[in-house]
Amino acid sequence: MEKTWIVLMAIALFCIITYLYWKLTNGYAKKLYGKKMYEHWGSRMYYWSSVLLASGAITVMVIYLLKWGNILTF
Repeated sequence: MEKTWIVLMAIALFCIITYLYWKLTNGYAKKLYGKKMYEHWGSRMYYWSSVLLASGAITVMVIYLLKWGNILTF
């Protein structure tokens, strides 16, 4: 049961971090690529792959810091 709780917390943390990262960088990406170029799937795929990679790295770092601080025990 404890592992289920940790997995659910990690998934929720990943979703929250992804949403916040998207909210912070979406306008910048649209401005960087331009409206017409941003509508192409290649530009969006590149953007979303970087969003997911960054969110995954931040999630792993946060979970590691919580484990290091003895807040999480598993």
